[in-house]
Amino acid sequence: MTHTIKPRKITLLIHVLVWVFIAIVIFVVSPLSWKVDLPIEYWFKQGLTLFFLIVCFYLNMYVLVPKLLFKGKIWAFVGVGILITLLFLFIIIQFENFVNLPELMHNVFRPEKPYLPKPRNFSYDLFTVLLLLFGLGISTSVVVVEKWQIDVGLRRQMEQEKVTSELSYLKAQINPHFFFNTLNNIYSLTNIDVERAQKAILKLSRMMRYVLYETDKDTTYLSKELDFIRDYVDLMRLRLSDKVNLNLDIQENTEDIPIAPMLLLPFIENCFKHGVSAKLESKIEIFVRQKGKILELKTVNLKFPSNPKSKENMGSGIGLTNTKRRLDLIYGSKCQLIIDEDNPENEYRTQLKIDLG
Repeated sequence: MTHTIKPRKITLLIHVLVWVFIAIVIFVVSPLSWKVDLPIEYWFKQGLTLFFLIVCFYLNMYVLVPKLLFKGKIWAFVGVGILITLLFLFIIIQFENFVNLPELMHNVFRPEKPYLPKPRNFSYDLFTVLLLLFGLGISTSVVVVEKWQIDVGLRRQMEQEKVTSELSYLKAQINPHFFFNTLNNIYSLTNIDVERAQKAILKLSRMMRYVLYETDKDTTYLSKELDFIRDYVDLMRLRLSDKVNLNLDIQENTEDIPIAPMLLLPFIENCFKHGVSAKLESKIEIFVRQKGKILELKTVNLKFPSNPKSKENMGSGIGLTNTKRRLDLIYGSKCQLIIDEDNPENEYRTQLKIDLG
């Protein structure tokens, strides 16, 4: 508990001390503060400037930087920052005019001379603008540094989890029971259709080659990933009865762009693990499309209760859990995953979009 609360208290204390220091600069160290008979309106104006500086700082920290700068909307970020600065400057100028601050200040410093309105001295406004922009710049730097530290931590965490998570998600996705059951099905085929059995062996060997040589890399080509999915589905067909309506629609001609390996299979495997019944009619729909750099995967399957004693279903949730974690670590905001498992049709639907650019 102390490890989570203490840093927050330190951060809060630092913020308070910094604002106290800035307030001292504005109210005490100001070149005009030595004048003891300054009008109260002047101090209100200084307080208004400090208030707007604080608003700029935290508005930029919690809204503008995360919503605009980190989303790549750089010009919008710059434009909104400038507009906010000018808006606050306008309010300060209107306040000065409303309380007639120029005349009050004139009466303090030159009481012997009558007040004559003069053109506005924009050097004071420039100082206010620079002060507000300084607040925006400092808050931007703070958020950027914090994000950089978080990203470094995530990369380190990803490296630390790589070895263990690799083994766990591969074991969950291509478990030995799938491999041995497929071999048994191929063995049975040798007595019925030798040519078909040979093709199945070729697909299985191609899959195992992919698992051995592609998954130890950070990325593979999209074409290889989709070929792996096709081989997996073709081998799963050997075990499906006539009661299963399988609709596979994978785009043939795709741009060969890098993708993290074994990223799509858990969603496909989940369809066969939970969407097939030995007694009832069932359906599985798998849809893969690429539009530019955007890859879209959709899966639909009916939900049937799984047999908890089935070895093939043991750890079936691990694959999806690891995949969600990998999506978050590798692609972050560049991917979107929607899972719908509460609908009148009793279907489990997933929709995944990844920006591979």
